[in-house]
Amino acid sequence: MMATPATAPPITLLQRMLDMTTRVSRRWRPRSLLQLVLLAFLVVMLPLGVLMFQAGQALTELTRLADVSARQAVEETRRARTLGALALEMERSARQYAVVEQESLLEIYSERLEEYRQLLALQRLLLPDDPDVAALERQLDELAELPELPMEEFQARLADFPSFAQRTEAMRRSTNEHIDARIESIRERARAVQTRLWLQTAALVSASLVLMLLFSWLIIRPVRQLERRILGIGSGTRAEAPRPVQGPAELVQLDQRLDWLSSRLDELEAQKQQFLRHMSHELKTPLASVREGSALLADGVAGELTPRQLEILELIDTSGRELQRLIEQLLDYNLLQHNRQVSIERLDVTTLAREVLAKHRLALSNKGMRVTCFDGPVEWELDRTATVRILDNLVSNAIAYGADGGELEIRARQHQQHLELEVANSGEPIAETDRSRLFEAFYQGHARRKGPLKGSGIGLSVAADCAHLQEGELALVEDRRLAVCFRLSLPRPAQALAAPRDDTTPALEASPHARN
Repeated sequence: MMATPATAPPITLLQRMLDMTTRVSRRWRPRSLLQLVLLAFLVVMLPLGVLMFQAGQALTELTRLADVSARQAVEETRRARTLGALALEMERSARQYAVVEQESLLEIYSERLEEYRQLLALQRLLLPDDPDVAALERQLDELAELPELPMEEFQARLADFPSFAQRTEAMRRSTNEHIDARIESIRERARAVQTRLWLQTAALVSASLVLMLLFSWLIIRPVRQLERRILGIGSGTRAEAPRPVQGPAELVQLDQRLDWLSSRLDELEAQKQQFLRHMSHELKTPLASVREGSALLADGVAGELTPRQLEILELIDTSGRELQRLIEQLLDYNLLQHNRQVSIERLDVTTLAREVLAKHRLALSNKGMRVTCFDGPVEWELDRTATVRILDNLVSNAIAYGADGGELEIRARQHQQHLELEVANSGEPIAETDRSRLFEAFYQGHARRKGPLKGSGIGLSVAADCAHLQEGELALVEDRRLAVCFRLSLPRPAQALAAPRDDTTPALEASPHARN
């Protein structure tokens, strides 16, 4: 077998469990979320149950040992004390017999000696290697011969009782030491059991935590998949083939409902776009005929017209141009919903601004607005179509809502990493209640539009979308002189930032004094 390379990363226990659980979950899926939660609860509680069982077993064992040890200690201590008392009674009976020579005293002596012999045999089992016990057995055999000895020798042998009492006392101390040693052994065993319980507690609680994390992941993973699906549906950035949700039946069913909702939204979006295209086409065709007819009448093809008739034709032509602008805004909005690509090129922003102003020259002249545009050249990397749409909508908005005979200013400030374009006009300020929804599609604020036609409410929305396409931002800002000021901020593309620049000026601000 080949050895594992030293550079291979170690596989942790959690990774193994996750991998194993993923394989198992592919083969087995819980039928319901409740089933998964109950299973998680049971599996997580299983190590804790094992821990409680083992702790109970250990406590039972320690209780049994303590009970047995206590009973043995009491019995052995009582036996040692009894042996000491018997030794004293034996010596007292012998000495009394040596004085009064009464036979009943010898009988008492013999009975105490026999009791001593029996208890000593039990003590021998407790202290098999104790030298004092062996010496007491030999000395006990010698003392058993006293009743058979003559009185003179009997009295001489009474001197053996002090040593007999000393050895009995020594045996009692050995018994106490043996009891203390056994108690210490039980303590050591209790400490070992305690250490084992702590290790088992740490291991089983860790296993419970790992299982909790595992089942939390099993529950949260499909929920997060559903959350991503919902965010994708809401933002319009849905994946081509989303991965199916693997989990409880309720979440799998919810995923299927999201699939249905996604396809239904796609159908509705397609129907909406088709409706906008058809409506725009159907409106532009008769509008072109109306504008062509009014132009022919204005040129005198059908005969000379009176000043009153020319005024009516001019009103028709102005309304036709406004209606055409609204239709073009709808087409721009429809195009921006599908085409999110930009074509960045280095252009002179001054030229673009003047082209937009030239397109609205007649409307500005009729409104009597004084126009101020910045001087150039101001070159920047941007998308021509998107930037023209932004300026066109902002100028149209100024014409529609600005004051008659008021001012319109277009300013530019060029910094090292971003370009600022401002379109400001005099007139009625935008209400605070309208500012938060100013760039929403089809939203029309409380300000009254000046002109025969009502706006569509998508001009500023299209302008904001065009700014976002270029990673920029369009915002309503405060101006010290004019009532309404929109600021477009366009960042320099990454390619342009990386390329070396010829100029070293950190910021270039165009002077707004050129009049149109």
